Amino acid sequence: MPRISAPHLRVGSLAPASFARHHLMPGTIGSALLAFGALGVGWLPINTSFADTWLVSTLRTNSTGSVVAHLCVMVGIALLIQAWLVLGSDVMSGQAPSLTRLRVLVTCWCAPLLFVPPLFSRDVYSYFVQGKLVAHGLNPYVNGVIDLPGWFNDGADPTWGASPTPYGPLFLLIERGIATAVQEHPLTATLLFRLVALVGVGLLVHFIPRLAFVCGIDPAKAMWLTVLNPVILMHFVADAHNDSLMIGLAFAGLTLAAEGKYISGVILIASGAAVKPIALLALPFAGLLQTGARTSWWPRVIAWASGAAITAIVFVVYSALVDVGPGWISAMATPGQLHTWLSPSTALGLAVATGLRLIGLGNHEFILLSVAHAIGTLVAVALVARLLLRPQGRNPIHSAATAFLLVVLLAPTVQPWYLLWPLPLLAVSSLSRLQLQAAVLLSAALGVDALVTSTASANSVLQFSTGGAVLASALVISGVLLVSRRERSLVLGAPLAHGLHPEDPPARSRALRLST
Repeated sequence: MPRISAPHLRVGSLAPASFARHHLMPGTIGSALLAFGALGVGWLPINTSFADTWLVSTLRTNSTGSVVAHLCVMVGIALLIQAWLVLGSDVMSGQAPSLTRLRVLVTCWCAPLLFVPPLFSRDVYSYFVQGKLVAHGLNPYVNGVIDLPGWFNDGADPTWGASPTPYGPLFLLIERGIATAVQEHPLTATLLFRLVALVGVGLLVHFIPRLAFVCGIDPAKAMWLTVLNPVILMHFVADAHNDSLMIGLAFAGLTLAAEGKYISGVILIASGAAVKPIALLALPFAGLLQTGARTSWWPRVIAWASGAAITAIVFVVYSALVDVGPGWISAMATPGQLHTWLSPSTALGLAVATGLRLIGLGNHEFILLSVAHAIGTLVAVALVARLLLRPQGRNPIHSAATAFLLVVLLAPTVQPWYLLWPLPLLAVSSLSRLQLQAAVLLSAALGVDALVTSTASANSVLQFSTGGAVLASALVISGVLLVSRRERSLVLGAPLAHGLHPEDPPARSRALRLST
């Protein structure tokens, strides 16, 4: 497929002062409040003196300080969501700022979150301890972090203490490098892992406009829905999840494949898979971009085979550099050991098991969960296979997004940030009005989920019960969503009426080229 040049950047319609007042300041203030609250309720390892500083100690041990920290987190998330919705109202109404200004917004909204403790997950401390494992010559595909003395003091989650790492060899290289550099300073490691996550965000910022243009979608609308989404700020930036780097590399690879640079694209996708192997799901769709959706079987088979060969070489190189074997293959099952209600198959299995137990038919949770998960896996495999084997008339980018969404929804474990995997691909391909509205509402709902499941509400906001924390969080987010005419108009569908689709003949022509 020939290379398609990137779009000409539009000029922002608001004067600089109005842009700062309407878009830049509200989101930045929300992010700053979230960062301030994180000092009081974010995850801190035992092995740090940061908690002994006056401000942090006051926010964490003083009852008034604790209430202030909790409120800052709640209000910060509410302001971020409101700022995002106000921006979305302008973007979807055709009054979007320029891409340059949108990049400024990403920078300013992210900046306050760079130097604070993780707030909604402590996975980043597990990254650090896994890096220490590798640095000590242990194989993290065999050994859990509990095999390293002092692992708990470094902040790692005991839930995964005995589990092998599910990450690929490239991320093990990164973990080892950071652990070696910071030695016994886990909080410093957190800051470095956050920089790694920002690389993933930066890749999305750079490549989303390019791939959106190729697919005929307004780049500003795709940027708004993705990299400025509060959920990405909360989980990719504040929590430094390695999913950011994984999806950033995979997205960049698919962009290059769509622009006719197949080998470079495959190398980037393989590198994403060497962070988290789920990125391999993008590989066959890159092959469809190379051959076209309506070609015969042999060109597709050749493209898939060459992509697999390149990927194998990439993995061999990374594995040799970190000196580990192919243990990531079996370790991929590690996240599935934890069952979450966000997973439809898990929720169904648990609901049926609970119902049977309540009516006195015994506890059959294990077998019901096993059956539900097996059915979910088979359905996911069948639907993804259909997308690959019958690609005619479909945009491979949209098919890749659908595949990621299916795998996420039908997996035994669904974490909130897993739902961010397909979001950039959906935003640059196409979304109907209802799909776009669902994406907006789901983003707000995940903000509620983060409030409820994080340390920000684990100690009960204003001494509420857990149920009270859920209700308080939902009321705050609902108030933000419906507080003014602009937010109501966006959420209830007026600016979203046309969804995300090609809007003019040249855009429709570019989109059609991908599905033929």
